[in-house]
Amino acid sequence: KPYLMHLPGIAGSRYIDHSVTRGIEEAGFDGDIEIYDWTENDPGVGALLALDRNHKEAQLIAEKLVKHHTAEPGSKMYLLAHSGGCGLAIWALEDLPADVKIQNLVMMSPAVSPGYDLTAALKHINGHLYVFSSLADLFVLGTGTRLLGTIDGVKTDAAGRVGFTKPPSGDAAQYAKFVAIPYDIAWFKYHDFGDHIGGMTRSFGKNVLEPLILKNTMPPTSMPTTVETPTGLGRELPR
Repeated sequence: KPYLMHLPGIAGSRYIDHSVTRGIEEAGFDGDIEIYDWTENDPGVGALLALDRNHKEAQLIAEKLVKHHTAEPGSKMYLLAHSGGCGLAIWALEDLPADVKIQNLVMMSPAVSPGYDLTAALKHINGHLYVFSSLADLFVLGTGTRLLGTIDGVKTDAAGRVGFTKPPSGDAAQYAKFVAIPYDIAWFKYHDFGDHIGGMTRSFGKNVLEPLILKNTMPPTSMPTTVETPTGLGRELPR
């Protein structure tokens, strides 16, 4: 069976995390789903600023992935992460042994600095890294991260708002796995209004994330075939 681990944001495991994973399950995901709360009962700003502790938690997440890979080597592993949890997902992948890889990683509104080099994490992804972003996420990933910093400690608009930018050190071959998915008004019908938790709904999990995670089916869009993000990392949409 496939295995999906979901990493919540700095608020820890909340109703939105259970809603989105329930939607994925209802859509037909027939594997094991685990919500891993990495905040150590210290949610909020404490979790955002605990850089050393978060890296240790990422190592624990990596160990869980290795354990599953060892126990069920034929099982495909998937990661879903929201906001600050996206940083933990990146670091966990970086901590994996060379022979352990997941299939897809989906980042929802990542509270990660836009210039973070994703190369090391991408090496542990067989399929794609999908990144959902929204320019409307101004309060949390604009004002908030400019004042308090991103999960990796940079005071800037986060990638969940402005997208990722491949740094000069980024490996082009690895970045070929990267797929930027900017917000689309067509997702209103899934109760995603472009805010920080917009895509964390049961309907969005069922109709958008499950097909994307398992079948690499891009979400419906009202935009042109080719979408350019502010950083130039765009996506190709099905015709």
